[in-house]
Amino acid sequence: MTEGIQEIVAGLPELKDVAGVRAVADERVARGDAAFATDLGVALARAYGRAEPLWQYRSVFGHLLRLLATTAGPENLTEALRLVSSPEAADRRRDRHVASLLASCRRPEELAVVFSGHASEEFRACLVHELVLRGVAVDEEPGIARWARSPHWRYHPLGWLPLTRSGMEDGADLPSYSLRGSSHAMPYGPSGGGGPYRGTGGARVPSAAEVTTPQLAAALSSAVANWAEESNGVVEARVFDLAGPPADEAVPATLLTLGLESLAGVGRKKAALSVSACPPGQAWRVLFAAASTGGAYNSGSHGAYGRLAAWQSLAALAGVADGAGSAEVEARAAECAWFGFDARTDWFEQVAWDIGLAALSPDRRRLAVLAATDTD
Repeated sequence: MTEGIQEIVAGLPELKDVAGVRAVADERVARGDAAFATDLGVALARAYGRAEPLWQYRSVFGHLLRLLATTAGPENLTEALRLVSSPEAADRRRDRHVASLLASCRRPEELAVVFSGHASEEFRACLVHELVLRGVAVDEEPGIARWARSPHWRYHPLGWLPLTRSGMEDGADLPSYSLRGSSHAMPYGPSGGGGPYRGTGGARVPSAAEVTTPQLAAALSSAVANWAEESNGVVEARVFDLAGPPADEAVPATLLTLGLESLAGVGRKKAALSVSACPPGQAWRVLFAAASTGGAYNSGSHGAYGRLAAWQSLAALAGVADGAGSAEVEARAAECAWFGFDARTDWFEQVAWDIGLAALSPDRRRLAVLAATDTD
């Protein structure tokens, strides 16, 4: 077995097609030799995982992880955990991906082994929140509850998140995995511009003063930061104090008075604007999908950190003070008036990743706006 692995590792850079290597791993796992897939993955990670990874390595290693995670049987799960926990393959971003993969493919009772065996705290934290997103009552699962309730990880970034799924998170778009890869839905898309804005019906449009700070812009952008940092994304995140409370029908006109870059050109031919009421749960789902699945050229933060980023953006849009708990954020978000908008302007790429969200505070004197767009 060692000689076969050494041959695969040595010849990998010369391959034009890795289907043969995948087939060998598939056959070995099918006949009960899951350790072969792990040993091969460790050897490949040792040889190619730390420098700029070869495409052949990325393809084969990803296949090995999916193979072990999606193939039934405790021995395959054990080997998947051995692979992701090995020093050669250890990586915080990979922990996020594998936690999503296993939460999607394995029953919670199977995954209790993660919390008693050799696994990083980062991987465990991610797995807990991947399970929460899927409706698992982690504090009632033997083998998971003790770790999830323990106070030692409350200072972890994910420790802010609740251990139960809120009603706002119901219906989150979560990926599904198979041996061939993954798929997910996106609750947004290319800007449609549902028709030109035709007036306020006589409603008063209040004057506005911008109060955006760099810190506030960063908080607003939490869910789409990965689009700008890892892909071709552009983000506009701004907050305004309003002189008076606008009526719902005046919100489109109010948006057009703010000098938003994303809406520059609305009113010209083909630059149509569409604004509609948006339930806070839908706003959260848009933010979560953006954060968890990423933009055109990246894979996002996956479920656990996507969940955190979505709540951070939601909190900033709703105007919740730093240090507030998740229950306070949810309550405040429910009191705000939320709107989705899109426009056929030059700013929006109009490919597949266009987002426009606006939130009016409960007193309707604060308007926060988040727009994002990305392209391949």
